[in-house]
Amino acid sequence: MNILENISLKPYNTFGIDAKARFFVDITGLAQLQKVLELKAYPKKFIISGGSNMLLTKDIDALVMHINLEGISIVEENEDTVEIKAMAGENWHGLVMWCLEKDFGGIENLSLIPGNVGTAPIQNIGAYGVELKDVFVSCTAMEMATGELISFDNEECKFGYRESIFKNEAKDKYIITSVNLRLTKHDHALHTGYGAIEAELQKNDVIYPTIQDISNAVITIRRSKLPDPKELGNSGSFFKNPVISRKAFEKFIKKNPQAPHYETDDDQIKIPAGWLIEQCGFKGKRFGDAGVHDKQALVLVNYGNATGAEILALSEKVMKEVYDTFGIKIQPEVNIIK
Repeated sequence: MNILENISLKPYNTFGIDAKARFFVDITGLAQLQKVLELKAYPKKFIISGGSNMLLTKDIDALVMHINLEGISIVEENEDTVEIKAMAGENWHGLVMWCLEKDFGGIENLSLIPGNVGTAPIQNIGAYGVELKDVFVSCTAMEMATGELISFDNEECKFGYRESIFKNEAKDKYIITSVNLRLTKHDHALHTGYGAIEAELQKNDVIYPTIQDISNAVITIRRSKLPDPKELGNSGSFFKNPVISRKAFEKFIKKNPQAPHYETDDDQIKIPAGWLIEQCGFKGKRFGDAGVHDKQALVLVNYGNATGAEILALSEKVMKEVYDTFGIKIQPEVNIIK
């Protein structure tokens, strides 16, 4: 077991924040993970995987465990569906591509979402009308206090909009080690009505789209709006889209009749946070090396040497201005490490 000291976490977070880990270990197997959790010499432990959904605002005075568990396999299948198991360290987009190669449908709308498989249930990742919970069967997680492996089914994960049990009562208690998904093998249910997918398909003269066509459209749209973390540090969408009551919406829309909005299943209204932020004049604004992306106001970016504290300060400035202007609270989607 190779435990390193004073390691920069810049390569391990998509914001490119140069925070330091007091101790660092790369986890490649379940038995190794159990042994590391048992180490009494390192009482404080911190988990990092793809580093795509976090903002580091300080050095980590703990043993940072980089979850690098790999492998994708078929658990069971019948004529219509297949259940697959993906280990937590697998790249999420890589998993989507693996499924597309086999014509397994259900996660094509989630193409190009940054990060690894293990963090997908924590966030209940979603895009273009599809969420992880729609195909999620279960996940296996190791309890940090005991090293015991425990399974959580869909209901037990308490999924919500960018929410799960792992962000609430189970936070910092478990390490997700693998995720099981149930996908279709034919007659795929295509989701083309959200965002610009339909327009992108029409532009490419696609009349009868396949799941590969959907994925290609999503990738094109995302690349046109979202910066590549390898080129410009970011964590994708930094803020959640706020969901407000119908009563609050009626008051809001009278003052802002041009505002885009979407009805949710529980009779509430979702307002795009990017639109709210753009109306406040932040789109494309730069504050030192911290800034708001010029193509998508939901995205905060690191132009090179911004600290996590500077990105956090910018996010708080944005949230305050949106609230002062519209009376609507927006919240971070990313996990902020303070």
